[in-house]
Amino acid sequence: MELLCHCIERAGRKSGYDLEEARSAGLQLMASPVLQTGPHCMLLIEPDAFYTHLFSLLGLCANSRQWYITYHASTVSFSEKSKKGPGWLWLEGEPLNVFGLPRSRMDSLSICGLNGPYRFAFSNAKGDPAPNASAVHLFAELPTVEFASAADAIRAANQTLWRRKLPSPIRLLQLDDFDIADLVADHLDDQESWMSARFFGDKVAESILVAMDRLSIGPWKGWVRRTTDLFWRLEKGRVVPLRLQENALRAAAPSGFELEFRPDNIAAGLRQRAIVPSLYTVFLVTSILPGVRALGGCRQTIYYPLMRYLTAVGLEQSGNSDLLAELRGDDRPGLWGHRVLKPAGGYPFQEIGLFGQSPRSLSEYAQIPLVQSSGDLGSFTGDPIWANLSKQIASGVINSGSVEWQWSGS
Repeated sequence: MELLCHCIERAGRKSGYDLEEARSAGLQLMASPVLQTGPHCMLLIEPDAFYTHLFSLLGLCANSRQWYITYHASTVSFSEKSKKGPGWLWLEGEPLNVFGLPRSRMDSLSICGLNGPYRFAFSNAKGDPAPNASAVHLFAELPTVEFASAADAIRAANQTLWRRKLPSPIRLLQLDDFDIADLVADHLDDQESWMSARFFGDKVAESILVAMDRLSIGPWKGWVRRTTDLFWRLEKGRVVPLRLQENALRAAAPSGFELEFRPDNIAAGLRQRAIVPSLYTVFLVTSILPGVRALGGCRQTIYYPLMRYLTAVGLEQSGNSDLLAELRGDDRPGLWGHRVLKPAGGYPFQEIGLFGQSPRSLSEYAQIPLVQSSGDLGSFTGDPIWANLSKQIASGVINSGSVEWQWSGS
């Protein structure tokens, strides 16, 4: 928890807060360990992100908190699907290319890639910049400088919009994958930490990966995928999968990248931005080990408890019964907190008041019953992986009393 609080202080200073403010953010997390992990690294007014942020604000205001601390995954491509993702924004019914990138870069590059420069464009299919009135207004609000990565640009834009446009005294602090990379390196620099002393030396990492493979062939297939082994290689703006083989992380040809799987080597690779943490490793250091409640999307309500199960496998392998007992004792470690607030016909650009209008009061959202505010629950009902889980439960393959579900306290 102390390492995580130091990470938050660093991120606060990077976002322009002074030392005292940044320390207060870390102290709040220690006193109220909750982290929003739902939206990917997207502009504040992207609908999925915007209404999730408002939902978190309701809880923060109700509990008189001063900081909104959120982790937004940046090891994602600009296009998650057709005309949707961090590289797209719909304004006045038109999909706009946030950075004016060609399709080859939109589909293959990661927004965390340090292969800039990036600057905001909001161009349409014809390549025209800011083609409608809303885009013109938004463009005028955002920074005009160039950024080394798209993630840096989005972070800066969100800070600008948050400070100028949201009617709330709560301050925003955004953690990205480079912040978490430094946090993992902090763990590894401490020779007495569990990650440094046990994760590498006691074959714990290998046992976790084996358990992950077992999940992929059983009733939980598809929920936790072994897309990479604990870390990604960051190469020419892309994230490349790594495999742990013969005590080294290796990327397939033509990359040829190889890094010895030792704490000092991994820490150096993280600080040099040669590698970045996988989603499992992110949750390990931001939530599972420090005991921080993670608020995420509909899929996270399933894959996060499974990640905790994988960690328990590693703790058993390392003989750390005390930490395992603490893990089992967590009360509701993860909750649904992304896309909960989803008003019909919501248009964040107008609601945030970019035209000088008064933004909709948070108190109005607080009065909406949950059954109305959460929309049609399409993220659950329209998702094939949830449909398959429903069949597994109906057939009795999975039940709420199963050992691998119940152990995590979920």
